[in-house]
Amino acid sequence: MERVAWWRLGAGGALLSLAACAGGSGQGWHGALQCAPYARQVTHMQMQGDAASWWGQAQGRYPRAHAPKPGAVLVFRATGRLPDGHVSVVRAVRGPREVLVDQANWVPGRIGRAEPVVDVSGRNDWSRVRVWWSPIHDMGKTVYPAYGFILPAG
Repeated sequence: MERVAWWRLGAGGALLSLAACAGGSGQGWHGALQCAPYARQVTHMQMQGDAASWWGQAQGRYPRAHAPKPGAVLVFRATGRLPDGHVSVVRAVRGPREVLVDQANWVPGRIGRAEPVVDVSGRNDWSRVRVWWSPIHDMGKTVYPAYGFILPAG
């Protein structure tokens, strides 16, 4: 029987690898490299805790929007696949429904740079997104719910 690499399992194989994007202890599913501390370091936003909590923390502290801008943080909601949510930093806006992001631990233990994320929401409000999955060199099939973007101060 042929042995199948974990990434060939598609979105299901990624299920466990995305299980931690906490910003508290810094020690998640795959060690110290996590999305929230990475985004905090890159953006200098003063947020703590799990990635999904950033949206609420930003209220009254940072502007929030449903349209991307370079330097903004895209905040993914917590789900069964992403119990702590996820955050990624917008590097460039390619159009009204596509951005390039930098992010930590989407692929376990790695920093992804200039990876596409597309808006697949019905209202073009970035409430549902698909994310590049580098192990297969293509967009992932899973649709993830998102809050929107926390914009950089200033």
